[in-house]
Amino acid sequence: MSLNGSATGGPTEAPYDAVLLVSFGGPEGQGDVLPFLRNVTRGRGIPDERLAEVAEHYYHFGGISPINQWCREVIEALRQEFRANGIDLPIYWGNRNWPPMLVDAVTQMTGDGVKRALALCTSAYGSYSSCRQYVEDINAARAAVGETAPVIDKIRHFFDHPGFVGGFADQLKLSLDQIADQSNTRVVFTAHSIPDVMEECSGPEGARYADQVAEAAALVAERAGWTGAFDVVWQSRSGPPSMPWLGPDINDHLKVLAADGVDTVVVSPVGFLSDHIEVLWDLDNEAKDTAAELGLRYLRAGTPKVDADLVGMFRDLVAERVKGAPLRRLGKLPVWDPTVEGCCPARRPPAPEKHRGR
Repeated sequence: MSLNGSATGGPTEAPYDAVLLVSFGGPEGQGDVLPFLRNVTRGRGIPDERLAEVAEHYYHFGGISPINQWCREVIEALRQEFRANGIDLPIYWGNRNWPPMLVDAVTQMTGDGVKRALALCTSAYGSYSSCRQYVEDINAARAAVGETAPVIDKIRHFFDHPGFVGGFADQLKLSLDQIADQSNTRVVFTAHSIPDVMEECSGPEGARYADQVAEAAALVAERAGWTGAFDVVWQSRSGPPSMPWLGPDINDHLKVLAADGVDTVVVSPVGFLSDHIEVLWDLDNEAKDTAAELGLRYLRAGTPKVDADLVGMFRDLVAERVKGAPLRRLGKLPVWDPTVEGCCPARRPPAPEKHRGR
């Protein structure tokens, strides 16, 4: 189902009676870290000694990923937003890799009599890992619950929604405002690298993950009032060097910028809706250290706040499906119903050597 018109064509054929927030999940204490990483990498045969290396990233932050608390704040704010806008739907929460788990959320929904729910997934883009894998995990949870489990539809990709763009633009502008002389400043947008084989996210009209990230970056730069040069680079790669991934890596790119005479870099993690360990470790530690070694001034713009822009975006995405509201989007790339066959195909690469944490 293409969603490129002015509206989705009206509410779904059966009314929704719940909303399900679906996120990656993250540990909330030192003892959670290794069990969480085992959940993330289950079925891939990755030994604990390799997971222990990644666990150190979590221990650096007390074993706590910010993502679960972020989800709690979103749910509370969205409940208030729903009440204020006449959306009478309960909100459930299920994670892919740490409690509250998806299967437990679907079990609760089934017990409460929910028949059809709309899944608000916290990944804005299309690709196997950022879209189709969410659908697979939702379907696995439904299968585990059984035939009485509710139908669950995933929302569309939302990388160009005004609320998404505005949240990143506000944070980028805050960082840019700290720079008196911006003549040798470069804005660098980052997103999670993926293997080349997983980049395709073809719906009815097709678009690549990298294209979506590039469009989001351009929209954020424009909204922030940035008229200088900017680049789109990648972070958080894992896996053997022989496997092609999207590049360049941010650390390699910082070396190029320093050699070109750039003296200040502002990094915006436009690929990540919220802070989590990959943002905190890879950008606030590794990339920051690289910049310091190169003599670059380094500022990391924040991810969007849980504010009117962000919460209004989720409200809009629900209203599109529940009320047939017009799509609010700023980009020109196609968007589509991500439940259609062929969206974000499961062209998995070999198992990665290690997991980069969230």
